[in-house]
Amino acid sequence: MSNSESRDGVVYTETVVFAPPEQYAADAPYQLAIIDLESGGRLTVRILATEAGERVKIGDNVVFIEERDGVAYYRKSGTAPVNTLEDSRPLI
Repeated sequence: MSNSESRDGVVYTETVVFAPPEQYAADAPYQLAIIDLESGGRLTVRILATEAGERVKIGDNVVFIEERDGVAYYRKSGTAPVNTLEDSRPLI
């Protein structure tokens, strides 16, 4: 993806993971979403949230935060920025 292409998108579907693979066990529960990118295509992403109201639902706009170890992290558009990924577990 080039720098001129938007990485933002709209939630196509979402789920909360309670029984993750071993390498993500400490993060559970966390939200995953498949998003329709503004630039085209779909992408599976992790959703960052510090409050239950920041959890996304189908149709919500999301913005790209960063990529870590091949995982794209997004947050709900219009929410306050998350200070660190470690502080960003969703409250379910």
